[in-house]
Amino acid sequence: MKEYYIDLGSSTIKVYVWNDNLKLLEEHSIYFKNDFSKTEGISEQNKTELLNYFKELKEKYHLLYENTHIFVTGIFRELSPMKKQEMVKIFNDTLDLHFNIISHGIENYYLGTAMKNDYNNKKVLVVNMGGKTTELVTFEQNKITKRQNLTIGVADLLNKFPKANESISKVSVEEVEDFVRDRLEEITFEKDYDCAIFTGGEERFELLTNFPLEQNTLFQDGIHKYMISTENYVEASKKVFFEYTLEQLYDLMPQNPKWMDGARLGAVLPLAIFHLANIPYIVPSDLNLINGVINDQK
Repeated sequence: MKEYYIDLGSSTIKVYVWNDNLKLLEEHSIYFKNDFSKTEGISEQNKTELLNYFKELKEKYHLLYENTHIFVTGIFRELSPMKKQEMVKIFNDTLDLHFNIISHGIENYYLGTAMKNDYNNKKVLVVNMGGKTTELVTFEQNKITKRQNLTIGVADLLNKFPKANESISKVSVEEVEDFVRDRLEEITFEKDYDCAIFTGGEERFELLTNFPLEQNTLFQDGIHKYMISTENYVEASKKVFFEYTLEQLYDLMPQNPKWMDGARLGAVLPLAIFHLANIPYIVPSDLNLINGVINDQK
């Protein structure tokens, strides 16, 4: 029987099907941070859009309680206990589906499980950025040696730098990176990594926007084909800021153009981490927590 897995974050909903292998079916972006309140919950407009989207999904894919697994992260963790219970009840009563809010620690666990691999004994920093949080996992000798949960995500940057999403960005990469560095000033980063893996659709994005990717010569796992030097990553990110218009970025992802609203700023948050951790090479990845859920069940 087909099993459906849904990653519901602070701004993007990703729908997967598992039937011998995992396949991304579709994604849809809703900015839950807009008019969000811990005590009042997400806005009525966003709640209506969320429920309508799930009603469409139920009809399209025949989602049932027993074949659908929803993993809710990001901004929904900030809801008051009463509002969390309310969302669970709405999904149960309206959709007969379980609204499963997972902790930041569990999300980090699934990220580590998703990324378990043979890294040729390289020291690897895995960076998974969401709307409101960012997870870091360190692999050494192909084993997890450190986990860190950061309470900063692309939504924070969108709030701080709205002019980054004018047709051509009106803010610089350096401005944004300085802001992120200030937010991370109390975080200690090791500085002897061989590379970082940047997850969550990054390979797709870098291919779409013509980052100068090279063949991955650091390790061969059959999944991660490409790498890029941090220096080239910086230059390619600047092109996304100042050479691609926002409209051109939207056109690159017609099935969910709103995802590109976080593309520019979402490139700089990890860039600050790469610089703080002295990362020489970046490996883009499309893996995320759902891959970890699947691996955990094998």
